[in-house]
Amino acid sequence: MDNNNFNNDERNRTVNENRTNDWSIGEILIRLLVTAIVVGITAFFTPGFSIDSLWSLILSAIVIAVLDYLIQRFTGINATPFGRGIAGFIVSAIILYATRFIVPGFEISVWGAIIGALVIGIVDMIIPGRAM
Repeated sequence: MDNNNFNNDERNRTVNENRTNDWSIGEILIRLLVTAIVVGITAFFTPGFSIDSLWSLILSAIVIAVLDYLIQRFTGINATPFGRGIAGFIVSAIILYATRFIVPGFEISVWGAIIGALVIGIVDMIIPGRAM
């Protein structure tokens, strides 16, 4: 009987861990909103980084969130510049630069992506929530 209880506890723990890895619609919307705010602030303060319109900002937030999710899912690297060290910083800069090729009206240079990753790291420490 004790072995059966152990198996049930292990199964419940696995189900709870899987639930914490799944995202709800509310979490996705909050993540997109925080990402849009952080990218907008970063574009304002970073030379070599500009966003032409609100639609470009919204689309770039979606693209950045999707790229971050895919990279995190396949490599396990979280693209938080200061939270994950140099790997997170490099991934964050690459995501910003790659977004340039996907979103019209989102212009960023290589140096803008590097400086932008630094600014995102600073803003990410100030704004609660998770961006990139």
